[in-house]
Parts: sequence; structure tokens; C-alpha cells
Amino acid sequence: MTPQVYPLFSVTGLEMEYMIVDKQSLDIRPICDELLRMVTGEICGDYENGRIAWSNELVLHVVELKTNGPIPMIAGIDQDFHHNVLQINRLLADLGAVLMPTGAHPWMNPLKETRIWPHEHNEIYSLYNRIFDCRGHGWSNLQSMHINLPFSGNEEFLLLHSAIRLLLPLLPALTASTPILDGRPTGYLDSRMEKYLHNQKKIPSIAGRIIPEYVSSEAGYHELVFHPIMRDIRPYDQENIFDKYFLNSRGAIARFDRGAIEIRVLDLQESPAVDTAVAEFIHEALKWLIEEFRPLLTEGELFSTERLADIFIQTIRHAEHTLISDPGYLAIWGVERGEASAREPLLKLLSRIENQLSPKCRQLISRILEEGTLASRILRRCGMSPTAGMLHDVYSALVDSLEKNSFFEN
Repeated sequence: MTPQVYPLFSVTGLEMEYMIVDKQSLDIRPICDELLRMVTGEICGDYENGRIAWSNELVLHVVELKTNGPIPMIAGIDQDFHHNVLQINRLLADLGAVLMPTGAHPWMNPLKETRIWPHEHNEIYSLYNRIFDCRGHGWSNLQSMHINLPFSGNEEFLLLHSAIRLLLPLLPALTASTPILDGRPTGYLDSRMEKYLHNQKKIPSIAGRIIPEYVSSEAGYHELVFHPIMRDIRPYDQENIFDKYFLNSRGAIARFDRGAIEIRVLDLQESPAVDTAVAEFIHEALKWLIEEFRPLLTEGELFSTERLADIFIQTIRHAEHTLISDPGYLAIWGVERGEASAREPLLKLLSRIENQLSPKCRQLISRILEEGTLASRILRRCGMSPTAGMLHDVYSALVDSLEKNSFFEN
């Protein structure tokens, strides 16, 4: 069956991954299969609940909530996500568990605590685990939000893909939420992405430089991205279990089978209200980029993958505090200086698109840019040498933010 094709920016799909943790200790609880059994009567990987669907992920302590098909408008969908969070928390309460937000668990020991999903489609997860050993941060300890944006035809693909490449290096400066792993600050505000950079180095073609390569067509994408991936995985996948779309792990991946590009570099935030505000901001930022630079985006590669990746590597470490010293890149956003913090292009963007944003989105993005990423706010709460008790208090407050669908105060 041929999937329905949607024009550029006409619809959006959102996916959010949440940790299941013990309600008292906040240690992970690998019970996603039991949660899904409670609502379906059997152990399965999916449950459709009106506008939102639930599904399993690689590991048993993570559940994904996603829009049940494309939606025409992002504003307001946070209420549907929040309703499902509350419903899940009511079910988990009987098991002494609760959902916890952010992009990584702050003290999980993945070597000891990882439990791979053992049910349907397990052959895919098991093979992945055999190749890469998924007992690690960035594998079994990562939660993100994905944004799926449509395109119809080659020109729309080229415009959208090229615009996303330009925006990706700034996104950790907006969404970093993972400053702590193994019970201590890592030195990275986006530790999830730092681990993600390296976790598939055994087969480098799978993730590339995270920033996707410039391509001008579907045929070019197959040649530059898909063919190397499938060639390099062949020695490990004699039974042809893997699909090229499943394997491609760049920060934005083209889904020609769906007519969409999926953005994957976003740490999960503290609540659906904030995550959907981020999605709305990105949606309008990409529209602005395409309207402002349409001829340039269709003429060729504006910035090399290496140049964009160099900025991205800095923003996953320093987030909004990153000093960008690429005058050409800063000029895209209207910053007319040779060096500026990553926060400044985001402020410029906000000023250009604020009239297109819902009032709730405008307020929440402004707060992030004024008060800092969630990672910075977490560190301000717990300090650079947190005790186990301090971390428990901070992440209990984050669980509360999720329950209330609110912004996390620093």
C-alpha cells in the first residue's frame, strides 16, 4: 500500500520516549511489556489510544508515546501527550512505578541493568545487541523526542533536508537535558548525544558525522548513505534482518518510504508542554529558513558536513554556552560578528518567527533562552558534586514537572 504523501509543513509527527522508574527510589524498572499487557490484555509492542499511540523501544524500561499518525497542528497536542502520561502513571502506580523525563537516567548502570525487549521483533534488537553491545549509555540509557516532517517530491526533499542540516548544530543549545551519567556531571550538557556520536563506531557509515551529508535527490541519498550502510552491515547480517531505514542513525534521516525526514538529535525535555514547544519552534524555524534562503538551498551545499559537525560537537558539550566562531554560519541567522554564543542565533530566530508561534510556545522557548537549557537548570539545582540524595531530589522534581506538564524551575 502506497503511503499518503503530504506537502511540506502540512503535517507533523512527534515521538517522545520516557523512562519507567521506581516511584520511591527512581531506579529504572524494566516493565514496559507489563504496562502494554495491562492495556491490551497481551504482551505486544503497540497500543493505539486515540490521538496518541504507545510502543516499546530497544529496552524494557522505556516506553514511547507518539502521535497516532500525522497531525495538522502542533500547538495543543501536548495536552494529549500529557493525558496519556497521566493514564500511564495511574497504571504504573499499581506496580510502584512512574514515568520520568529527560534524555538519560542520571545513575543507571547500563552494564548491569540493561534488559533488551525480549518479545516481538526481538530478532532485530538481539542482532543489534550482538553487533554493538547495547549495554551502554547512548544505547540502553537514552530518551529523545523525534520530529517527523513531510515532503512531496524531490524539490521539497532537497529544501527540507538542506534546511535541517543548517539548523541541527544549534539544537543541543536549546534541548540539552543530560548533564549527568553514573551519578556525576560528565562535562557535557548533552551527554546523550556525546555517547551517540561514538556508539556505532564499529560501522562508521551507519551514523556518519551525525550531521547528514548534503544530497540533492533520493537517488543521491541511496548512493551516498544507504548503499554504504547496507554494504558495511552485510558481514554481520547474513540473514538480511536489517532494513536501511532502521539502520540509518544520522541526526536527521530521510524516510522515502513515508515521504518524511525524522529529526533525532533532541534530548527529551521535562514535560510534553516543553517538548511540543520545541517542536513548534523547529517547525517554524525551518519554514523561515526555506522562505529566506530558498534559491541558495537549491543551488548546492552551503556548508560542508565537516563544518557543521564541528559546531555540533561543541554544542553537545557546552549547549547554550558554546562560542561559535564561524562568521559565515552566524551570518545565516543574522549575527553580524565573528564570534557569538549559540544562544544568540536562537534569539535571532525567535525574533524572526515569534509571530508564527503559539503564545504558549513563545513563552516556553523564551524561558529556555533566558533561563538556560534543562541541562543547565539541572546543574544549578544539584551543583557539580551532587550527592545521591541531591540527585534524587532534583529528579523527583522532574517527575513532578512531567506529572504537572510544567516548566522545570531552576
